[in-house]
Amino acid sequence: MKPANRSHNRWCRMVHMLAAMLVFTGAATAQENERDGSPAAGQGVIVTITDEISDVTTESIKRRVDDAIADGATTVVFEIDTPGGYVTSALDICNYIKNLEDVKTVAWVNNEAYSAGSMIATACDEIVMSKGSTIGDCGVILGGPTGPQEVPEGIKAKAESPVLEQFRDSAARNGYDTLLCESMVRQKMEIWWIENTATGEKRFVETEEKEKLVDGSTEKRSVLGLELPDLSGETDAWKLVESYTDPDTGADMKVDQPVVNTSEYLTMSQSRAYAFGFSKGIVRGEADLRERYGLAAPIKRLEFTGLEVFTRWMTSMGVRSFLLIIVLLGAYVEFNTPGVGVAGLVSVIALAVFLGAPFLTGLANVWEVLLIVAGFALLAVEIFVIPGFGIAGISGLVLLFVGLVFTFVPEEPGQWPLYWPRLAPSVDGLKSGVQAVGSSMVLSLVGMVLLAKYLPTMPYFKRIVPANPTPSDVMVADPYRGAARVGDVGVVISGLRPSGKVRFGSTLVDVVSECEMIDAQEQVEVVERHGNRVVVRRASHA
Repeated sequence: MKPANRSHNRWCRMVHMLAAMLVFTGAATAQENERDGSPAAGQGVIVTITDEISDVTTESIKRRVDDAIADGATTVVFEIDTPGGYVTSALDICNYIKNLEDVKTVAWVNNEAYSAGSMIATACDEIVMSKGSTIGDCGVILGGPTGPQEVPEGIKAKAESPVLEQFRDSAARNGYDTLLCESMVRQKMEIWWIENTATGEKRFVETEEKEKLVDGSTEKRSVLGLELPDLSGETDAWKLVESYTDPDTGADMKVDQPVVNTSEYLTMSQSRAYAFGFSKGIVRGEADLRERYGLAAPIKRLEFTGLEVFTRWMTSMGVRSFLLIIVLLGAYVEFNTPGVGVAGLVSVIALAVFLGAPFLTGLANVWEVLLIVAGFALLAVEIFVIPGFGIAGISGLVLLFVGLVFTFVPEEPGQWPLYWPRLAPSVDGLKSGVQAVGSSMVLSLVGMVLLAKYLPTMPYFKRIVPANPTPSDVMVADPYRGAARVGDVGVVISGLRPSGKVRFGSTLVDVVSECEMIDAQEQVEVVERHGNRVVVRRASHA
């Protein structure tokens, strides 16, 4: 037994020594990695931001990023390809990104990041761009059927203020030039790129400072057309930047000065964005992302869900206009047919979808739904309770129109519940709403005429919209069972003054004479018969 025990002790000591060596080797490897600056691969995700930015985008981004962080993601890459969208939605996304903790945020501009897209990109910790991509142009404009328009001077400060402040905060956080950030939002800014020949420092300055530093020093160094040596020191050593290095090809690119002129908003290609200090480099795909940020493969992509895509589609103007036409035509058919039928059910479902989709995008609020319900209620009272068409009907139409139009209008900060839109997306939404509701009502009227005139004769639709009754359809059944027809002769039972009773055989009939008094027991002849109305005169042979 003892040898066995000694052998067992030897094996234990060997195992302990091996474990200690593994621990020491692991610690040494970790220390070596720290010295080499090569940390272990992190977990990253790609969150796509595409198409128009709305409240659906906002909620989708929050959901996807929260899920990624809960799964252990340390780097979130926002792949941006968007023309822009609603200001309020973009501001919410920017504030959400800036408040994320313990996670690195990267904006990957993969094609274009205009307007709200550029604001979201600058809110991230850093920006990278793909080849052939652009970023910028975040000017606040008024949109609508007549095309983009400049914001009136009276409301320009209010419209631009929250966007400018968001860019200034991003510039301070991430080291972007504040003037360039402001030039994405403000027009009529002229910005020059200058460098100090003595120190190599580069700046972006407006025209006044450029004239002071560059033009002023040139004038001092030139006397009677002769170039004098620069003896004035660093202050007079400024000149315009002439070129920059393309980050992709390494070629020298000429700088067109000013880099921003008064007729444009700053818009940058991937090369200019890199030269101006916005982009950190060119990223061609996920492999470049993994290498740049030390991410484990594969990088998980988090896309919009099918429901979110469907919701965005359902809030488009064309789809909502079609739904509104279905609502109005269904209501018309229901009001013109007895009972509750398929048309009424379809109308209710279309109205629920018409209002439900904007609720998911943040366009519709409770007060708008209340206006629509009140409008329908007043119209119902006018149709079924109050004869004619008066105050209740007109008020119902007004409430219905206002409620429907404002389901297209996003709310503005501090403007609730009733307000006149001021910001560009709200004005654009108002115009779109008026256009959609107005056109839907006109097309619905055309549809009602077609329903009333043609569809009742078609084999299938006549079940939904019955044809107008003919005289024979509404004629009351013969109450006298064949008696008192035109030409029949009867005997007056009581005097006709001018109405009274006449006996035709064994049947008593209520009659009226042709504007003459006829005594009892005289014979009369039927000259007209309309349903149960019988007209008589003295019999010709009497």
